[in-house]
Amino acid sequence: MSDQPRPATPPAPAPDLFTWEFAADPYPAYAWLREHAPVRWTRLPSGVEAWLVTRYDDARQALADQRLSKNPAHHDEPAHAKGKTGIPGERKAELMTHLLNIDPPDHTRLRRLVSKAFTPRRVAEFAPRVQELTDRLIDDFARRGSADLIHEFAFPLPIYAICDLLGVPGEDQDDFRDWAGMMIRHGGGPRGGVARSVKKMRGYLAELIHRKRETLPATPTPGEDLLSALIRASDHGEHLTENEAAAMAFILLFAGFETTVNLIGNGTYALLTHPGQRRLLQESLARGESELLATGVEELLRYDGPVELATWRFATEALSIGGQDIAPGDPVLVVLAAADRDPRRFAGPDVLDLARTDNQHLGYGHGIHYCLGAPLARLEGRTALATLLTRLPDLRLGADPAELRWRGGLIMRGLRTLPVEFTPARDEPDDGKYDGSSTM
Repeated sequence: MSDQPRPATPPAPAPDLFTWEFAADPYPAYAWLREHAPVRWTRLPSGVEAWLVTRYDDARQALADQRLSKNPAHHDEPAHAKGKTGIPGERKAELMTHLLNIDPPDHTRLRRLVSKAFTPRRVAEFAPRVQELTDRLIDDFARRGSADLIHEFAFPLPIYAICDLLGVPGEDQDDFRDWAGMMIRHGGGPRGGVARSVKKMRGYLAELIHRKRETLPATPTPGEDLLSALIRASDHGEHLTENEAAAMAFILLFAGFETTVNLIGNGTYALLTHPGQRRLLQESLARGESELLATGVEELLRYDGPVELATWRFATEALSIGGQDIAPGDPVLVVLAAADRDPRRFAGPDVLDLARTDNQHLGYGHGIHYCLGAPLARLEGRTALATLLTRLPDLRLGADPAELRWRGGLIMRGLRTLPVEFTPARDEPDDGKYDGSSTM
């Protein structure tokens, strides 16, 4: 037998990124990148070029590195990339001064003002309203025996919840639902639809801020809505401009609803395609236990989370990530979906294990830009999944998984539709519904 070393096996060809096939299952491509090009310079479908960071340790470093700025001003955009590294239309609508585009100290100041709405106490107080919305939406289709869970459930639930939190009057909330729907429908397509929705939302928010300021009580009221609290802070020396208040409300709506749509949609799909795990969760809920629901939602966030890539960052100086030199001004995109399947960090990363406890995933980011609304999103996700599995115990897919289509946007990961079937519900007593007791 020869003592000569065997030649190294050449790596498989680099995978195609950002195709429709890739959107359906990006994880094999991300596995290749983690192994062969963990920090890779890539041309995106928009024509913008950026570094993709795919390993867990590198991702955590990048997310916490303050030399990577959120401010697009640090990126010298070429002509073909103008306005393509943010939310379409936000620049023209004067909505740039929100948490996804700014750095300390402005980021610290604005986050402090709005974080009061997302404390554990405030989120717990909001739980009954989330349960009420959840049951009302399920009531609308439970007797039919079939539904599209994205458009009839996962999409409207967080829209109505965040509108309530902000203080959007009930009679205006369907307008927000229409604008948000346009954003989702055009998330991977023509940018004009998103920009038009952003413009309409900006005009409405300016009018609502003006209306609320005129009618704001002299002293805060218990459970005061978030937009009123921001206006009050602006009027009492907190240096919050009207543009900042409008931008804050806008980004909470824009970023806050789609992440939860995808958490509920992706999570339900994962459970329906992993019947053993779904059965364990249903049995746990039937016993009135909350532990598996809590760890299960964290696992769903890791396994196929709602945010595929973290939002844009730009190098303010030369630095290194994973041994790769990054030049000043270079855009950096941290691939959360790849980092959360890294076998260097997670045992059996491609296995869905709802009982996984060693699960410090990056589904909602890391560092000072960690998702502000994560506590509310978790509440909505736990409530939605538990109520669905309790009230519709034989819930099943209404289409072949191969027929389902995923939206082709860069940042978010979610299904376009999720058809399901179940035994039509009969009139049921109130105590037959999931009561939210294990959501907190």
